[in-house]
Amino acid sequence: MSEPELLPAEVKPSHYDVTLQPNFDDFTFSGTVKVNIEVIKATETITLHATDIAISSAIVTLSDGSVVKTAPKGLISMTGPSKATVHAAEGVLSFTDETATIHLASQLTVGQKGVLEMTFKGELNDKMCGFYRAKAQQDGKEWYMAVTQHEPTDCRRTMPCFDEPALKCTFDVTLVVSKAQTALSNMPVKSTTDKDADLKVVSFERTPLMSTYLLALVVGLLECVETVTEKGVKYAVYTLPGLTHQGQFALGVGVKVLDFFSDYFGEEYPLPKMDMVAIPDFSAGAMENWGLVTYRETALLVDDKTSPLVSKQRVAYVVAHELAHQWFGNLVTMEWWTDLWLNEGFATWVGNFAIDHFYKDWDIWTQFVSQYTNRALALDSLKSSHPIEVPVKKSSEVNEIFDEISYCKGAAVIMMITNYLGMEKFQAGIRAYLKKHKYGNARTVDLWRALTEASGKDVAEFMGVWTKEVGYPVVSVSRGEGDALVLSQERFLSNGESDTKCTWWVPV
Repeated sequence: MSEPELLPAEVKPSHYDVTLQPNFDDFTFSGTVKVNIEVIKATETITLHATDIAISSAIVTLSDGSVVKTAPKGLISMTGPSKATVHAAEGVLSFTDETATIHLASQLTVGQKGVLEMTFKGELNDKMCGFYRAKAQQDGKEWYMAVTQHEPTDCRRTMPCFDEPALKCTFDVTLVVSKAQTALSNMPVKSTTDKDADLKVVSFERTPLMSTYLLALVVGLLECVETVTEKGVKYAVYTLPGLTHQGQFALGVGVKVLDFFSDYFGEEYPLPKMDMVAIPDFSAGAMENWGLVTYRETALLVDDKTSPLVSKQRVAYVVAHELAHQWFGNLVTMEWWTDLWLNEGFATWVGNFAIDHFYKDWDIWTQFVSQYTNRALALDSLKSSHPIEVPVKKSSEVNEIFDEISYCKGAAVIMMITNYLGMEKFQAGIRAYLKKHKYGNARTVDLWRALTEASGKDVAEFMGVWTKEVGYPVVSVSRGEGDALVLSQERFLSNGESDTKCTWWVPV
């Protein structure tokens, strides 16, 4: 399997201090980011991710107070693999659409620590990714919100950053916004001060260690309904003005499920608050940003009195799915996108598990078969299907695997494991996995190892083929000599072709 294409490893980030100011008049934003870095390998360049970002200044201040400026343009080659795009900041070039390389006037040496500070400008785009504008329409009027959608690889559209899931950092966030607007981020507000007659400066508490794709920002005219969970977490649902009554059902589900997961996973929810926001323009169903989950309006808002049961079931499941990610995905994150199914497959299964716990009359597991297992079987019976674990080389390939194999087959495989190991041993393995890898990253093999230690069964041996190979088997039974039965298997293909290349482990 080819290795993923990652950023050069000369420097490693540990903390971001970012300030952003959206401008709704021309749909742009300006910002400053200070990144704490440590030099791992001597270098005269720093390459990081930046897409549709114009960097206007860059400077490194070392821990001893000395300053390393960028190199003069005359000393820099303007050609790399392709012709470079030149930033306003001297010495900063982009040789690809997704990166920027900062050329320094002097070399950084191994072990040095410092702060890389950049000022930049970007577009509040209409692509529903990065830091984008979402149009709200109410009572014949329209106005805009500023919202982030960073998964999988679009934090680089919001600020220059090291946009890889394994490069976890803490974040200090400050937003400069209109006094009439609500500003939200992953953590609670630390302070609010006036900048001038029209603008306010909102600073937020520092986040735990997390991946860049989980950084979240929302700016807009919003109202909320809120409460506190039994475990003391402040919980709010934000909507457009006048729609807070439609967030009551989701709020009721959320407060129960959040505490339920704290108990089930054996790890308390680590943030002091949870906000859920209904966004009028949103590409996915929802996004699990740590402490600030964003939703398509139809995935969060229902009228508790008039909405049909199917709408309530959909909202309840999506809320539970996103809350599961607060542990499985946020607290412990896949090392690289090849293991995306660790996030999505598990969250799909455990989201249904939580809703079944609270709503027994909904017959969730019967619905699970039709909504997830059967959909996975249908797609995986095609020759064009792919394994659960898909090798991802480039970040541009990630969106291709957000499909029913990652979600539905992943969830069905988790269900299969729970039935074979037993719920008690499965839960013990999950708890051990989260405890060992919390605030860090993990791979599929790490989950198998935890489940093996908890159950005493070699999970990797019998589950590896289910995640690394495409398809699933059909088992045939024939009569042998005497009373003997002969069992055989081959991959099931909907076109009727025969495929015996793979052998699955099937308990009978």
